[in-house]
Amino acid sequence: MPRLLVPFAAAVVLLSGCTDDRPAAPSPSATAQDSAVVPGGDPAKQAADLVARLSDEELLGQLLMPYAYGNDAEKVSSGSVSANKAYAGAATPAEIVRKYHLGGVILVSSSADDPTAGTNKTTNVESPAQVAKLTGGLQAAALGLPARIPLLIGTDQEYGQVTRIRDGMVQLPSALALGAGNEPALTEAAWKAAGTELAAIGVNVDFAPDADVLGAQPGGVIGSRSFGSDPKLVALQVAAAVRGLQAAGVAATVKHFPGHGHTIVDSHNSLPVLNQSLDALESGDLPPFVAAASAGTGLVMSGHLDVKAIDPGVPASFSSKVLIDLLRTKLGYTGVVVTDALNMEPAEQWGPGEAAVRAVLAGNDLLLMPPKLTDAYKGLLDAVRSGRLSKQRLTEAATRILTLKFRLAAVPRPDASTVNGDAGKAAARASAAAAVTVLRGPCSGALVTGPVRVTAAGSETARGWLEAALTAAGATVVQQGGAEVRLVGYGKGASDLSTSAAVTVALDTPYVLRSAKGTLVATYSSSQASMSALADVLVGKVKAPGRSPVPVQGLPATACD
Repeated sequence: MPRLLVPFAAAVVLLSGCTDDRPAAPSPSATAQDSAVVPGGDPAKQAADLVARLSDEELLGQLLMPYAYGNDAEKVSSGSVSANKAYAGAATPAEIVRKYHLGGVILVSSSADDPTAGTNKTTNVESPAQVAKLTGGLQAAALGLPARIPLLIGTDQEYGQVTRIRDGMVQLPSALALGAGNEPALTEAAWKAAGTELAAIGVNVDFAPDADVLGAQPGGVIGSRSFGSDPKLVALQVAAAVRGLQAAGVAATVKHFPGHGHTIVDSHNSLPVLNQSLDALESGDLPPFVAAASAGTGLVMSGHLDVKAIDPGVPASFSSKVLIDLLRTKLGYTGVVVTDALNMEPAEQWGPGEAAVRAVLAGNDLLLMPPKLTDAYKGLLDAVRSGRLSKQRLTEAATRILTLKFRLAAVPRPDASTVNGDAGKAAARASAAAAVTVLRGPCSGALVTGPVRVTAAGSETARGWLEAALTAAGATVVQQGGAEVRLVGYGKGASDLSTSAAVTVALDTPYVLRSAKGTLVATYSSSQASMSALADVLVGKVKAPGRSPVPVQGLPATACD
């Protein structure tokens, strides 16, 4: 195996937070004073000392990060009670935490245009106030146990298509938009603002940013979740996002190791194959992971990927050759490794108990979303009692997780007033403005003159935002006639283009623009901030500064060089 250019650094510092809408202060039962995990001293030594006092059952619990049914920790619907009992043998999210001495919980939701929605069997995200109350109740349940160990509470807040908490929170543009702006300082500021909001509502782990480098296929399955197709650009952006999140007190999780960007198969549904050579993997896929760890990423997520050059036929998430020989030994990473969701198809070739054991033996520390918690826990406990899963390996994984928690304890909680605040909105606007790209058309002055008619394929909400922004910028917006601005949203293709459009705008990946006529613009995102930035370019208030971070057949990266 070739030597990598930069060794992985050990994972560093992070944070936590728990408040209510504008979230109120956390309840006394959920405060650090009642926790065994407090700041001060060496986190690794503190974690080792705590691990030595825990039972096997308590140690096993630290390795589990399931979901739960219900929007409140203690009070849930009868349907949620039934679902929780079938999944975990307990009625409420709080009871699940107490029953298994959980190390963490993931908050989930789904929407029709979310490519990851299939693994989310429920939703427990409604608003910042509700999330803050839920996280506070979950932490109270954990801190009420004898060990008094707080939870890692995570969610997939990538921004763009994969975003769990939308209403009442500032929405950044997609990763691909940030890649188009290619200004790491703006990216870091935007993710710091986003992380501050997450910490304020009690989320202390973000399963983001996506560190995948896009391959030659037009976006593959990752699409706008990636920062682009240039490994160096993606590495700079990923590192900036990691720094921003963790400065705000949220642990970043780079995914999907060793790289999902060169695939056309979705790992939610089947096992993608990576056919790259080791040299190609090193130069084309690994640089963002190296950069992220050097920036101090708290976690690395293992991907359900068949890496032919390393361990053919075995998902990377279950491969010790990938996770121990490559990630741990060759790259020197010492932080927490978390599986991708274990209820995805490639992980379900084994039962929940066997999959959990195999995942830990392969090198994962934290098991995300086992398909049936009762079976996963039993499988792990049986493996410990039989000696198949050694106490040393169990202790090693729990120590890494607890070390992360001790580091989290050292970071002050952000104030609740930061949620949906001016600072976050300003950071989102700045990063969205840097992204707007003209791939064909004039580079100065207005792109449309006279009355403007906005039409949309796939994003009526974005259409409304753009119409309002155009009106505010002084344009006359009409419903008939006028110069047509056609918005083409996520999942749309050539058949959704308008032959009469004066301007066609790609709101997701820009590949659709290769089939369009007239002036071509990409925002890579349909957020409100992106529509405001687009309006300013359309009326000629500003030039479009972005460059496409992926190649689009027949078009330059920008028409404005």
